[in-house]
Amino acid sequence: MELSNIEPQIIWKNFSKLNAVPRPSKKEEKVIAFIKEFGENLGLETTVDEVGNVIIKKPATSGMENRKSVVLQSHLDMVCQKNSDVNFDFETEGIKMEIDGDWVKAKGTTLGADNGLGVATIMSILESSDIPHPDLEALFTIDEETGMTGALGLKPGQLTGQILLNLDTEEDDEIDIGCAGGIDVTITQNYETEAANGQIVRLEVKGLQGGHSGMDIHKGFGNANIILGRLFYKGLEKENIQLISIDGGGLRNAIPREAVAIVSVRNAQEFILEVTDLKKEILDEFATIEVGIQINIENTTSSEKALSEADSKKIILALKSLHNGVYRMSPDVKDLVESSNNVARVELKGGALRILNLSRSSVESSKYSVAEQLKSVAELAGMNVEFSGSYPGWKPKPGSEIVRLMEKIYVEKFSEKPHVVACHAGLECGIIGANYPEMEMVSFGPTIRGAHSPDERANIPSAQKFWAFTKDILANIPLK
Repeated sequence: MELSNIEPQIIWKNFSKLNAVPRPSKKEEKVIAFIKEFGENLGLETTVDEVGNVIIKKPATSGMENRKSVVLQSHLDMVCQKNSDVNFDFETEGIKMEIDGDWVKAKGTTLGADNGLGVATIMSILESSDIPHPDLEALFTIDEETGMTGALGLKPGQLTGQILLNLDTEEDDEIDIGCAGGIDVTITQNYETEAANGQIVRLEVKGLQGGHSGMDIHKGFGNANIILGRLFYKGLEKENIQLISIDGGGLRNAIPREAVAIVSVRNAQEFILEVTDLKKEILDEFATIEVGIQINIENTTSSEKALSEADSKKIILALKSLHNGVYRMSPDVKDLVESSNNVARVELKGGALRILNLSRSSVESSKYSVAEQLKSVAELAGMNVEFSGSYPGWKPKPGSEIVRLMEKIYVEKFSEKPHVVACHAGLECGIIGANYPEMEMVSFGPTIRGAHSPDERANIPSAQKFWAFTKDILANIPLK
């Protein structure tokens, strides 16, 4: 079945058009031009602001002029992850999609349903002629996934809407009214290299399912960088190790699925036996949740120089000590992760070390507590630490008029109560709200699984439910 034949056809048509346009974070030039042309071709007022956000305005339909104005908001960029055996260039190729039962997925890459389905939904409303709605401002932001720079660059006064509907959550029975803030923690150091004085061993961790470093951080998924660090540490018990190279993980907001390292050890046979014992334990630990996990340990060769044993030990101890996963659960909201960290990327090449982290929290002081823990460990190991990209969380307002309206419509339409929640992901609402404090905001969306990983997939029946819900919300927006 072609995507164009799935209901609602208008959304899947626009999603297919969007997914034909490359749109990696920080490289959104093509998709900005695509959305700008889309708005202009509809004859709607279309502007691109200084940072690249696209704003398209559509007047109210007949009889809806006296309703509160609405901002429909989604982000244009997508997380670009692929399986290691897939040959794909996110900067030049469109996403290759397929249907698998009730799901739409991509062939070995992320799908871009986060947040492409939100973008496609807004496109569908803008081009419709039979959907009642108040005055609309469609806000398409850039770079949500790697810095929130679109939302951060949005200036006061650019929007006039009184209600913001953010279409960027991933459970169709949830109405989201709060989210975590985040901060990037980057650890670096440059080391002198020398000739390797032992035998060369290659360690590889792969086959993990990865996932969203906010929404999935509490699920116990394996982190390839952390598992690699455990293997290093085990080897230190009987061996001196010289690190040659590490290549683990990728984006800050994705739980690392793969990591590989080349090391030099005095006695490769003894080292391999030692870490193989731990390998068996790790495979047993993750047997029920990481069914695809593979750990390979083997002799190899390398002509590259290595770090000294002393510097290598510092890195191994630091990697073993960096906090990864849930830091604190919320004492106020049941089952909500308050604070966490993702050790997202570990790279050692030619003596240059980089460790990328993303620390999240719905409490600002707790966010910095996590970041400072990482900083303390790294500085004890003689490394440099930089904080950047900090953005605020979004404080819930459960009694707002739009939340009450959406709860009422949901119950009437689906004969059950929605879950009104806060999430541990980073949404742009907190940042936008800082410049528009009087704007009522809520986030919702269709069901998406495996976001930020090549297992990402969008549920077809859920998209139908989401489309019907969105149209009913717009038709019932309160009076001014």
